[in-house]
Amino acid sequence: MERSTRQRTAIRDAIVAAGRPVLAQEVLAQAQADVPALGLATVYRNLKLMVDEGELRQVLLPGENPRYELAGHAHHHHFQCTGCQRVFDVHACPGDLGRLAPAGFTVEDHDLTLYGRCTDCQGPAARARRAGR
Repeated sequence: MERSTRQRTAIRDAIVAAGRPVLAQEVLAQAQADVPALGLATVYRNLKLMVDEGELRQVLLPGENPRYELAGHAHHHHFQCTGCQRVFDVHACPGDLGRLAPAGFTVEDHDLTLYGRCTDCQGPAARARRAGR
């Protein structure tokens, strides 16, 4: 196991504080509040080590750079905002999707990503309609 360093602690804290899957650049921006001299190469090196050690997992979306979240979450899916591009956890699952596979095929796992607008990116009128005002 890699020894804990100020950089690694700042990186871990940044991911925890975000509470959602984050890009390396987002980790860097947040972690630099604690370690101003932190560089992107150090962030990537530590993210790789933390993934290899099972502390983090990558969230891979088509055509996107990897995002990182704490490992150990129960099975879940993701929502990507088409406005700000942030990704959020969705703690729900439609269940067994094996019925969608071609006849004779076996589904071993699945990933589901929803796309739309987060509350920050919706206009005030859409937020008011949703709130029933």
